[in-house]
Amino acid sequence: MLQQLAKNINTDFPFLKDKKLLIAISGGLDSVVLTHLLAQLKYDISLAHCNFQLRNEASNLDEVFVKNLSEKLKIPVFSIQFDTLEYAKKQQLSTQLSARKLRYDWFEKLSENHAFDYVLTAHHADDNLETFLINLTRGTGLDGLTGIPPVNGNIVRPLLKFSRAEIQKYALENNIKWREDASNAETKYVRNKIRHQIIPVLKELNPSLLKTHQKTTDFLQQSQEIVTDKIQEITAEIITKETKHGNDFIKINIAKLVKLSNPKIYLYQLLKNYKFTAWNDVYNLMYAQSGKKIITKTHTLLKNRNFLILSSTNKTENTTNQNISINKNIRKITNPIQLVFENISEKIISTENSIIVAENLLNYPLYIRTWKTGDYFYPKGMTGKKKVSKYFKDEKLSVFDKNNTWLLCTADNQIIWIIGKRQDRRFLSNEKTTKLVRITN
Repeated sequence: MLQQLAKNINTDFPFLKDKKLLIAISGGLDSVVLTHLLAQLKYDISLAHCNFQLRNEASNLDEVFVKNLSEKLKIPVFSIQFDTLEYAKKQQLSTQLSARKLRYDWFEKLSENHAFDYVLTAHHADDNLETFLINLTRGTGLDGLTGIPPVNGNIVRPLLKFSRAEIQKYALENNIKWREDASNAETKYVRNKIRHQIIPVLKELNPSLLKTHQKTTDFLQQSQEIVTDKIQEITAEIITKETKHGNDFIKINIAKLVKLSNPKIYLYQLLKNYKFTAWNDVYNLMYAQSGKKIITKTHTLLKNRNFLILSSTNKTENTTNQNISINKNIRKITNPIQLVFENISEKIISTENSIIVAENLLNYPLYIRTWKTGDYFYPKGMTGKKKVSKYFKDEKLSVFDKNNTWLLCTADNQIIWIIGKRQDRRFLSNEKTTKLVRITN
């Protein structure tokens, strides 16, 4: 197995050579064997052990075992204890998901603080099959059937081609000791139930199940590459990216999307990384009234006329109901937007991003705020007044644009400027004006 692993690393993971590696070690069979193998192959390795405090004294004995192993092999070790149950309660997550998040967040910190190039985990072929079956029973797309990725960012899994039986055989032949987790035998967990009750039956039907599954995974991964290529092609045709008010937006052209052979599937592929789950609602949003939207913890998807517009939720929903005060002596602000105030002596032409106003008409302190129902102003170049909401509608602004458009107002709440869009004519200078202020966005 040692020679085979060396060969696999040279073929599949040549980038590991001469790198600083961190092995995630539980004390169990798989991670202990991985540690011994890489130590024999003279890689620059350190160990990282998480004590999740879920199995009372057994968890502490695992930690002691790993520390003793590191001393025996003369390998640096990092260990940490987590109150996993308390974390799960606060975050409203399952114990397993909590442990996973705590583990990988810690690995990331260790990598940053100690300059580790890669984190290695001991996932093997049986883990890959179990994950495939779990995803299959829960319902999944192609992504869920392509298996555990050998490389995912800085996470590398060099044992994926080896079975649990091969790993155990190597340990026994080389007198390697490890810790058994008694919870692995309990069938109350989905993974353990599949491991102990389902897979043995499948292996009876097909003794070469792991090899067969590996072939299937290879075929699915190749199919996924074709899908990825097609999605990239479609993305170039129907998606545009914009940046407004410091926020990034993705616009999906609905008219072009519905002409595709299966718009729902294409929409899923385009948006699957943005935490949406109610895919029927996402699909139906294409045919909904303009202004309708779906919000997740991370993103908002808005129907705006002929487009679906995607943006980060925390960037599009957090600007309302803010009032920023500007005193007369302030010459520049940068938050929430940039404005520069300059006294000038000669009148110059105003633009969307720069207006000229009569200083004597400015009632300080000025305020910057977002719009609210009932707001109105007197648009430059027009007669009469106009509701800001009507102006937004006429300009065909999306909800995102409205929420990120700021108004410059006087102390008595008169609108001076819909910033970056239209000036109020009440604050224009005339022939008798001697002092002018240029306000630039």
